[in-house]
Amino acid sequence: MSETQELTYADVSAHSGKKDLYLVVHDKIYNATTFIDEHPGGEEVLLDVGGQDATEAFEDVGHSDEAREILEGLLVGGLKRMPGDPAPHQTTSSSSTSTAPKTEGASMGVGLYALVLLGGLAAFGAYKYLQMQSESSK
Repeated sequence: MSETQELTYADVSAHSGKKDLYLVVHDKIYNATTFIDEHPGGEEVLLDVGGQDATEAFEDVGHSDEAREILEGLLVGGLKRMPGDPAPHQTTSSSSTSTAPKTEGASMGVGLYALVLLGGLAAFGAYKYLQMQSESSK
């Protein structure tokens, strides 16, 4: 879309249904209508945040770079803040929050790998011990 619009929260809130769905993420407005059926998390996830600020929900999931590219393709325009609108989500804390789960996930993956490796070694040791016990009893 070559021309972007500037909409208010009131404008965005009018687009909260399955056939007309706008979302606000980091003060940018996206038309997610065409993406509802394709969303990997299901349509309910999008409908829950339809017509409102979805920044926190979007960042909490830790979306991939590909998901962020898809989002940019749905851009309608920017958010025009009016008095009484909800406070904006801070982009600096959101971006640091989105990288934290990736780091924790990598640490958990290494820990899980180590746990499986130790379990395998323990099973091998028990097998050898039992094998020696059965040979000595013959």
